[in-house]
Amino acid sequence: MTRFSIPFLLILLGTVTAVVSSDQEQGSEPNAASIVIEIDAPVEKYDRMIFGGFIEHLGKQIYGGFFEPGSPLADEDGFRLDVIEAIRELKVPVVRWPGGCFVDSYHWKKGVGENRQPYDDDRWGVREPNTFGTHEFIELCRRLDAEPYICQNSLASVQEMADWVGYCNDVTGPLAELRAANGHPDPFGVEIWSVGNEKVGKGYIDKVRDTAVAMKAVDPSISVTCSGSHGPSAYIEPYLFETAGTHLDLLSVHEYWVPNFQSHQTPDYLTCMMLSEKPDAHIGAVVDSIDKAGMRGRITIAFDEWNLRSWHHPGFSGHHPRTVDHQDPEVIALIEARDKSLEPSLYTMADALFCASFFNACLRHAEDVAMANIACLVNQTGPLRVHPEGVLRRTHFHAMAMYANLLQPNVARSQVESSRLTHGDSSVALVDAVATVDDAGSTWTVAMINRHPSESIRCTVALGDAPVDGVFPAVILSGDSPDAFNDIELPDRVAPVKAEMVFKQGVVTLPPHSLCFVEMSPEK
Repeated sequence: MTRFSIPFLLILLGTVTAVVSSDQEQGSEPNAASIVIEIDAPVEKYDRMIFGGFIEHLGKQIYGGFFEPGSPLADEDGFRLDVIEAIRELKVPVVRWPGGCFVDSYHWKKGVGENRQPYDDDRWGVREPNTFGTHEFIELCRRLDAEPYICQNSLASVQEMADWVGYCNDVTGPLAELRAANGHPDPFGVEIWSVGNEKVGKGYIDKVRDTAVAMKAVDPSISVTCSGSHGPSAYIEPYLFETAGTHLDLLSVHEYWVPNFQSHQTPDYLTCMMLSEKPDAHIGAVVDSIDKAGMRGRITIAFDEWNLRSWHHPGFSGHHPRTVDHQDPEVIALIEARDKSLEPSLYTMADALFCASFFNACLRHAEDVAMANIACLVNQTGPLRVHPEGVLRRTHFHAMAMYANLLQPNVARSQVESSRLTHGDSSVALVDAVATVDDAGSTWTVAMINRHPSESIRCTVALGDAPVDGVFPAVILSGDSPDAFNDIELPDRVAPVKAEMVFKQGVVTLPPHSLCFVEMSPEK
């Protein structure tokens, strides 16, 4: 049986301030790790856009999520104020919209103005009310203090895509006049645009080139991305770099490591932890492709769809149009099955620690990763569950909030050595960590993950050649079990706790299944 110190038990019981000590009984546990932070090495300023989000017109992300006209929790414009307030805690710097596969049947002109008509969305098989369009998306971003990122329908004409840029950004001309007539005289200033979603092949790549040229002719200041890779393979067609590379600023990458699209899976904690090193390897492979093409330093990565789990949408691939009978019981059942992604018990400490592992990977690749967007921001598999009476912060909401609010602005080089956690034929490092530092080089924040489901880990931390020694403020996210989750009845079963961490001759103890942030300002 795992033995917890009294201070750690206080953390599990929700004490606001606790002490995590490095004291151990005689005969320390064999599992151990070390972190050496290279204090004299150059640092890399990371882009806060890695804390971005993605929303698509599927399930309850838009309607019944951010946007719910008539709800007592919504304002007169239909925005759920409690949802806005909660997402602002994550300091989300950018939001990608409207898809995703949804965008392949979306035409922006039908979503502006007063005379909008509902239509059948042939990608997800539902009736789209069309009440949330460009103006509403821009308003949402303004309320979140986030940059809007629009993904274009690459099946539309080049002119239609270029016109959407003009509608958003033109100062004068017919598209600016149309925008003004629809209630917004000032330009929206949308700086980030994608040509399509999850497309491959030479025809698509040729269209990327032509569209990027056309969009930048409308507004030369915008940044353009397109589909680079999606799914387990990080392979990127060389033709993409050869044909469109000089017109691109970013390259979009997508991956969900538990593919729930058709078959709903509920892997256990250890199975999920065996996936936690895959984001680092995936990013590294994409960087190698960009480097091989001679584009490294010019094109950066937008990992603009990612999550441990994909949302569930049986019977609909999203990539192929489908005409449905909305009265068909089979169709109704398939669409209702999407709510399986809302089950609270799915989102355990595994989701929180995978989320932390993903951010650590982005931070280690700060030179090449310019953006990342969790899919999705609310409902389905997102960090925030929205229901008619309020909101629920899932475990990975808290992990995201810690990274978005507590890190220093620069990533320092560090060497992490760790015992391995094994499950079946797979293994991962027990401990993962990144170190960040302020611009003055005086304050360090280290994020440390202990992936072990039940054992504390002794970790040695050194700043250069000097073992860390002393008591430092910390924030710890853990739970009473690796399978702990939040639900409406117990919304704070998993929540971050302020603590103090004691380092003795460099050694600190990391609680089981935990994410620990410690801030250090050692004396020179």
